[in-house]
Amino acid sequence: MPDLFTTQRISELEKLITKYQASYYNGEGEISDAEFDALWDELKSLDPGNAILQKVGADSGNFEKIHHVMPMGSQEKAANPEQFLAWAQKHEYEEYLVEYKLDGASLELQYENGYLVRAVTRGDGSIGDDITANAKKMGGVNTAIYKDGELVPFTGGIRGEVIMTHEVHKKYFSDKANCRNAANGLMKRKDGNGSEYLKLIVYDALSTDGKSYFTNEKEKISWLMSCGFNVVRLVICKNAERVIAYRAKIMEERKDIEYDIDGLVVKENRIDFEDASRARPDRQIAFKFSLEEATTVLREVEWSQNGATYTPVAIFDEVELNGTKVQRASLANPDTVRKLGVQIGSHVVVVKRGEIIPKIESVVEEKDLKTTPIEFPCTCETCGTKLVDDGSRLYCPNKECSKRILHQLLKFQQVVDIRDLGETLVTQLFKDGRLKSISDIYSLQVEELVPYFLNEESQEAEKRSLGAEKVYKSIQAHKNMTLPVFLAGFDIEGFGETLAEKLVQAGFNTLDKLLVATEDQIADVYGFAQIMAHNIVQGLSENAAEMRRLVQDGIITIESATGGKLEGKSFCFTGELVTMKRQDAEQLVKQNGGTCKSSVTKDLTYLVTNDTTSGSSKNVKAAALGIPVITEEQFLKLL
Repeated sequence: MPDLFTTQRISELEKLITKYQASYYNGEGEISDAEFDALWDELKSLDPGNAILQKVGADSGNFEKIHHVMPMGSQEKAANPEQFLAWAQKHEYEEYLVEYKLDGASLELQYENGYLVRAVTRGDGSIGDDITANAKKMGGVNTAIYKDGELVPFTGGIRGEVIMTHEVHKKYFSDKANCRNAANGLMKRKDGNGSEYLKLIVYDALSTDGKSYFTNEKEKISWLMSCGFNVVRLVICKNAERVIAYRAKIMEERKDIEYDIDGLVVKENRIDFEDASRARPDRQIAFKFSLEEATTVLREVEWSQNGATYTPVAIFDEVELNGTKVQRASLANPDTVRKLGVQIGSHVVVVKRGEIIPKIESVVEEKDLKTTPIEFPCTCETCGTKLVDDGSRLYCPNKECSKRILHQLLKFQQVVDIRDLGETLVTQLFKDGRLKSISDIYSLQVEELVPYFLNEESQEAEKRSLGAEKVYKSIQAHKNMTLPVFLAGFDIEGFGETLAEKLVQAGFNTLDKLLVATEDQIADVYGFAQIMAHNIVQGLSENAAEMRRLVQDGIITIESATGGKLEGKSFCFTGELVTMKRQDAEQLVKQNGGTCKSSVTKDLTYLVTNDTTSGSSKNVKAAALGIPVITEEQFLKLL
């Protein structure tokens, strides 16, 4: 018997799920799919046999109620590759049929002798609303079935999904949170207005008069297509691993699909009428995508000071994205805040695509919502200087601001990788007034460093400080570097090593060329925008004197990485390396003319891992994109 708390929680979950199902099926969804799935999964774990789990939903009372020709139940779902593989081990098929899981509203078209007689919504899975008049206005709804110019006397049901394209949503219904909500609302309007903006894509059919038009799932889709219906995209995968790789590929490409999909439907080729009649069929599964966006409420904005720049960071009600719980996201800069029109209390869409940091992508416009404007800081919290708001950036213009100087020193130490000169020592040397610029790092002597490693007694005894000597040698060993490393070390806003490498490859391959480059010249380089070019030119100008002094006085030597063994090749490292640290491996790549990436993209040359058969997201994505996966040993052989 469950304890009192569990019983109460089950009752609470039943009420919440029933409530949110009703609002979802009537086009007024109150919570995100992720939040609803979390409630569903919790109830399933507490009470697997609960009757609520066998129900679908319910439509409004505005239309005549009609029984379905075919059951319109829900599907089992897998939220990640591990759950899918567990299902696939119990369902081994010769081939897996994989279709898009359309994120719209289910609809059943009922035909008699080839003519449409009714169009019925999903409802509770057995009975739905008759919206025939509205359906006839939709694209893809055939009032009669013809094949090769002749009427097909089909009697039965054809099931599909009513969708709204992104283009239509953006042009006419941007006030709705998403395409699915907009489609749900329009298809059930009593006056039928707006149904002409919707489109039906079909994926199932069932003949009820004993006539056979197809014998398996592939033939079914082919027959529907030959009858002039819009059909769901279908691919064949020979094994479960290929399904996982295909999912990774579609997750990357779905932003370019004209309508929303939220996963894949995986099934066998054989038509199983018994399984299809169940409330939740067992022999097919919805393999959902990792959630990349969610809607939540903005509660406050913090201003993060990173060097000279003040960046707005949104804090909102917790959501789950790509398997991780998220409560903070970047708002980038003042212009982004203004362009979005975001305020405290706004309902916002948070995105986390691939492996990037979460960000606020848009605001859901809602009437009568009480919000308050976001307050911008006016003065630097460190030096008191009035901040400059140039739209793309809010920053302290005082080059002598102590926080700016310390941040630059730490950035240089990190980028150039002077490991023995750690963050703690840099900070202490700065506080003591010994480090005020990058040039000061290279003027440090062993005797100056000794007090940071030995106490007074040891110093009076003239003991040797191995720590001080080690730091000094480490600094001297990092006087030669490539131009991109040198530039990235100066902590210019948004200008890291990767962007510096792009400018070098574009012909700005000497320090002098870069220091005299104009904003327009840099903006003309592929991947660089005008705002970014402005920040780079401004940052180079502020640091030009010290950059030239370091190079002209021979303190730092700029190396050329062209002509290296890895020139033109890019690498991404994942997992643990055996013979070196990942940081050292990346340094090897750069020293030999190659480039490093933090994620798997279509232009990557190699993914390096000692676990080449792993089911990790990077391995799966590399397989889907056809990128070679090599071991650490194979990587070293390239050198």
